Amino acid sequence: QLVESGGGLVQAGGSLRLSCAASGRRISSYVMGWFRQAPEKEREFVATIAANGGSKSYGDSVKGRFTISRDNARNTVYLQMYSLKPEDTAVYYCAASATSYRARYNPDYWGQGTQVTVSS
Repeated sequence: QLVESGGGLVQAGGSLRLSCAASGRRISSYVMGWFRQAPEKEREFVATIAANGGSKSYGDSVKGRFTISRDNARNTVYLQMYSLKPEDTAVYYCAASATSYRARYNPDYWGQGTQVTVSS
């Protein structure tokens, strides 16, 4: 089970840190990722991080503003978001996958999501 937390309401230009805590399985062997979905829009890739944390990738819209990290000992993945914009408003989902390809395009496991709202 993946459980996201840390969402909320923030003003444009502000920051938030999302957490994704896993239970029932260790994430240390999984590629972890974040996706988001705004109302009436398709799901959008945000970021992925390799199992050992050595490789990270980001969607173009968040590059340079968001940072993904993981703490395998705590079984938790994070998404630090800086310089937030109103267009970052969405439900953010944590995901776990066995491979980097699936992590990017079709994750194996999903969390329930956490709402992030950025006001202008």
